[in-house]
Amino acid sequence: MAETVYILCALTSAACAVLLLRGFTRSRARLLLWSGICFVGLTANNILLFVDKILLGPEIDLTLWRTAAVLVALSLLLYGLIWDVE
Repeated sequence: MAETVYILCALTSAACAVLLLRGFTRSRARLLLWSGICFVGLTANNILLFVDKILLGPEIDLTLWRTAAVLVALSLLLYGLIWDVE
């Protein structure tokens, strides 16, 4: 059951990223760009979570890589929200 949830979370994040980046290409609203990039990072986090918990098992821990992916994604969104004000 956990596998299904991890995969659905990754697919949902990827769908959000695609929709946000597609919206950016149409409207050129920079907030859509930063949000889309953030969701790309969240998708990477969800994929790493699946790989860590399901494929690799308890032998290898990818917690540091998952945390780094989220930190980069949210930092980029925060940058876009604060310093890229029109």
